[in-house]
Amino acid sequence: MDQPTNDMDDQAAQVAELDRLNAVLNSAPGGDVNADRALWQHVAKLENWFFIARGSAENPSPYSLAAEPGMMICIYSSAARAQEAARLSGLVEPGAEGVPLYAMPVPMAINYVAAFAQTGAFGVTIDYPQIRAYTALANLGMLKKWLEES
Repeated sequence: MDQPTNDMDDQAAQVAELDRLNAVLNSAPGGDVNADRALWQHVAKLENWFFIARGSAENPSPYSLAAEPGMMICIYSSAARAQEAARLSGLVEPGAEGVPLYAMPVPMAINYVAAFAQTGAFGVTIDYPQIRAYTALANLGMLKKWLEES
């Protein structure tokens, strides 16, 4: 696991495209698998996934949410998005500049997140609370396939 650096942070164009795809998904009729697929294909093509570190610095765990279908692992498209989410979620201590983050290159990050199924996690959400899209951990194999095909 790496501490994020400016050169690891995905480019603004990738994050803007993610926002565009999310807007398409949000305006699509319910159950539109094409809009959902396009968003997650883009997530799979990000260079890195960023995580808000919880627990010890030596062995951090990703920030996660308790949701109706089960525990959701939070992944972020950029370090800036992760820090903003930490602020919006009340994770930043008063007077602190931010929270510890870590990053992993995709596809290693896909494998890392998928392993949380063994601990009972259900899914993964991207850029929560800004985006709120999620998919089941069982679908991460499909993300790897899309990545290999591109």
